[in-house]
This record gives sequence, structure tokens and C-alpha cells, in this order.
Amino acid sequence: MRKSKRERTTKETQIELSLDLDGTGTYTIDTPIGFFNHMLELFAKHGRFDLAIKAKGDVNVDFHHTVEDVGIVLGEAVAEALGDKKGIERYANVSLPMDETLVDVALDISGRPYAVYKADGLARDKVGEFDTELAADFFRAFAVSAKMTMHVSLSYGTNAHHIIEAMFKASAVALRRASRITNESIPSTKGIL
Repeated sequence: MRKSKRERTTKETQIELSLDLDGTGTYTIDTPIGFFNHMLELFAKHGRFDLAIKAKGDVNVDFHHTVEDVGIVLGEAVAEALGDKKGIERYANVSLPMDETLVDVALDISGRPYAVYKADGLARDKVGEFDTELAADFFRAFAVSAKMTMHVSLSYGTNAHHIIEAMFKASAVALRRASRITNESIPSTKGIL
């Protein structure tokens, strides 16, 4: 059973999260940020993860702490649910189109946290009330906390909503593929990940 429950409480945020990597894509997402809720719902649905998140944060300051801390907790939950990573595929890459947008995500569930985020064509500063720069904060926090190498790259696109949505969908699909069990061994010559 590749499941995890995590909590994080700071002076800035309170987060409760449960994750089932082998779910069906059911979700209950409750943060004070509408667009972010939508992105997390897409992540659960397209990754086929069962995901429940209840998050509160100091959104009167801005959305940064809430978005980053959800990324941290989700990454920790993924790492915990993966356990010793025995039998996982380990690598995956997804090139995902959404209308005029094309996003590429490549993952290595390596135990070595590293994040690359390239979105030079993301010209708009906001989607609704959501600062588009927060997508980078989320993916970096997620990758580092999940202890994986993650590259998120915008090939092209003009609509900021489509770009960020494609990033969340591609990340979910890549994680589903990289985390699936395909054999009984650790995918490393080191014997551990």
C-alpha cells in the first residue's frame, strides 16, 4: 500500500495531506487559492492519485507560503509513499500539449533532489489572483521534498493558464509513469535510491 499522511504546521501555514499513489484520481482539495485548487485537482486526476489536501495560510500577506508549503508536504508524502522504491520504473518524461502550449517534464526518482524550471515564455504575471511565479516555487519545493530530479520546461505557449495547467498535468503523468511498479528490484547499480 503506497499511501502517506503528512501534516505541517508553521506560523504561516497549516496543512493536512493524504496521498495514495495507486489510487483512481479521486480528490478533495481545500486551499484558500482557487486557481491552485484547480491545479492540484488536475494533478490528482491525471496522475490517478487519490489526494486530499486541507491547507490554510497567511494569504493576507500573499500566496507564496501556502503554495510552497503544499509543495513541500506533497513532496514529502510522495517520498514516504514510495518507500524503498523497489520495483519502480524510476524515469519518465512527458511532452504534453494544451491548445497552443507545449510543456515537457522529465523525472528521475533518484533520491537526489534537484529542480530545473524553465518558463521563459510565461509572460503574464497573474492568472486570476495567482502569481505565475508561484508555479516555479511549487515545483522546486515538490521536487526537493520528494527527493527527485525534476525538469519542467515550457517549449512554447502564450496563455498563462494553459501553460501552468500543462505543467501540473505533465508532472502528474510523469510521476505516475516513473513511480509505477514494473519489476522487483531497485532500479540502481548502487542497490538503493
